[in-house]
This record gives sequence, C-alpha cells and structure tokens, in this order.
Amino acid sequence: MSDETHASGSHADHGVGHVVPYRILVATGLALLVLTWITVSVASIDLGEANIYVALAVAVVKGTLVALFFMHLRWDRPFNSIVFIGSLLFVALFLAFAMTDTAEYQDQVDPGDAKAVVDIVGQP
Repeated sequence: MSDETHASGSHADHGVGHVVPYRILVATGLALLVLTWITVSVASIDLGEANIYVALAVAVVKGTLVALFFMHLRWDRPFNSIVFIGSLLFVALFLAFAMTDTAEYQDQVDPGDAKAVVDIVGQP
C-alpha cells in the first residue's frame, strides 16, 4: 500500500487502538470481583424491596467498568462513553420502574387453584 493511500484515508489501518497497562486491567478485574461479591452478599441479606435496586445498581456499575476499560470506551471519543453509560442508566431506571409497578398490584393477584388446574388438565 502506498503512502498516498494512507494520506487519503481510503484504506485506514485499524491495527491496535490502545494498549491498556496491566495495572488498570488488574484493578478493573479486582473491582469486578468485589462487586460480584457484593451482589452475592446482598442476595443473602433480606433488604425487602431494596434487593432489586441494589442488584441493578451493582449491575450498572459492573457493565460500565467492562465497557469503559475492557472495551476501551475510556480512550474512545467521550460522546460514545456518555451514550453508553446513559443507556445503561436508562435501562436500570426502566427496570426499576417496572419492578415498582409490579409490586403495587401484588395484593390483587389471584393465587388460583393449582390442584384444580392439574386435575382438569390431567384428565383425558
């Protein structure tokens, strides 16, 4: 390939975009392990309705760490990182609203009669 081709930009060399130092990768990996431990610990503690919100918050932080450091968004254009983090926050927000709305109607849910359904379905 000639120098003119590179100068015109028609055949861009995509090579390695960014080499991340090992200390950053190790620190990110350790942070993900700690956040995973927090998720498992919170699952064994009864926080009532707050369990789902804590789990969603930890998932958003973990997703953000993976995208920023392992997918190299940290060194990409800032707009891409902002859009990605914003989308994760909106997904967590929408899921939180859906879970809140579901909890509002739990007292109106008819438990049904599972034995009667099994008897009816089980008949030839």
